[in-house]
Amino acid sequence: QLQASGGGLVQPGGSLRLSCTVSGIIFSLQAMAWYRQAPGKQRELVARITSTGSPNYADSVKGRFTISRDNAKNTVYLQMDSLKSEDTAVYYCYRAYKYYFTWGQGTLVTVSS
Repeated sequence: QLQASGGGLVQPGGSLRLSCTVSGIIFSLQAMAWYRQAPGKQRELVARITSTGSPNYADSVKGRFTISRDNAKNTVYLQMDSLKSEDTAVYYCYRAYKYYFTWGQGTLVTVSS
């Protein structure tokens, strides 16, 4: 089970940190990712991190977002800085291990003045 939290309303230029806590599986083996889906658009990959901690980012968020994981807390984070209105979306946590994957419920991020 994946439980995401941390979404909310923030002004342009502000910051938010999303968290996704995983239960019921061996977290340290999982590749983790954050996706987002804006209204009327397809779901897109935002950032991912391997089981060994190597991150990868979409070009649109490079230099602004940071993905990290804490295996002791079974949690993956997405630190979002310098937020823009185009970052407004529902953000989803995702885990994958071999042929198995799970989506978490979304958390809404709204960037607006």
